[in-house]
Amino acid sequence: MEAFTQRVIEIVGSIPEGRVMTYGQVARNAGSPRAARQVVRILHSMSKKYKLPWHRVVNAKGEISIQDDASYEMQILLLQTEGIEMAERGQLDLIRYQVKAQDRAPKT
Repeated sequence: MEAFTQRVIEIVGSIPEGRVMTYGQVARNAGSPRAARQVVRILHSMSKKYKLPWHRVVNAKGEISIQDDASYEMQILLLQTEGIEMAERGQLDLIRYQVKAQDRAPKT
C-alpha cells in the first residue's frame, strides 16, 4: 500500500466522534496538500474494508459533497447521531466541529 494511502486511512480512522475534517485537511496531514481528490477516491474504495468513519469527512465549506441521495442522507444521519447539527443543504459549522489538533504537517 502506498504511504499516502496508509496515512489517509490512519488519519480518517482517528477522527473523533462528533468531529469532522475536510478532504483537504486530511490530504495536508497525510503529506500531500493538493491531494483532496485522492482522499475522496481512497474513502470511496477503502472505507468499508478498513471500517473508516467516512462520514466525518466533508468539503472545505463544511458541506456534504456526496451526490448519491442515499449516501448523502446516510452521512447526514450519521453526523447527527454523533451530535453534529446540520443546517439546510447538508452544511455544518466547521468552526464548531472541525478537528484542529491534527491540522499540522506530518512528522517525517
